[in-house]
Amino acid sequence: RHFRWLLAAFVLNGVATAIPATLVLFFVRDVLGASESQAAGFLVAYFLCGALGMPLWVWIAKRAGLRNAWLLGMAFAVLAFAWALALSRGDTTGFLAVCVLTGLALGADLALPSALLAGVIDDAGHRGRHEGTYFGVWNLATKLNLALAAGIGLPLLAALGYVPGRGGGTVALGLAYAALPSALKLAAGLVVLLAPLPEATPSPGLSGGTSR
Repeated sequence: RHFRWLLAAFVLNGVATAIPATLVLFFVRDVLGASESQAAGFLVAYFLCGALGMPLWVWIAKRAGLRNAWLLGMAFAVLAFAWALALSRGDTTGFLAVCVLTGLALGADLALPSALLAGVIDDAGHRGRHEGTYFGVWNLATKLNLALAAGIGLPLLAALGYVPGRGGGTVALGLAYAALPSALKLAAGLVVLLAPLPEATPSPGLSGGTSR
């Protein structure tokens, strides 16, 4: 039961993260009017900040708990995406800031859900017995997130009249890039908040972390 709740939050949050990754090149070209070289720089900044942010979120989790740290990371990402909604043609500096902030939030998604999963496995008494099944389903959900992001984001844009490279539909593109992921992040946060996760969630590399 704990795993089903956690998996639901993981899928919602994963789709929320994958949709902007699917649409970012369209957003950079048709909303910001930026070049391909600038787009590459934005992606480097995003993933670099994601890697650099992981130790920060581990530190926060040790003090605030895994659940609270992940909720904080989701809120941080929503605030950054809200800023992206205000961007328009030529706002490349503002978008770089969005990439830095959402990259830092990505660090929470990389470090914390799997630590919560380790606690769920421990609480169920399945450590050393069924980890392969848990992580197999978990990895399948990771792949599913990417498929759902493409299956939701691209048809939605097409239905709203957006055609890549032809102008028009940029408002719909901005909403799909930033507002839709924010809504999914908030839904994932609600699931995490209500989830009956173990009261204490020990995990490798996060000694002292708890789920609350």
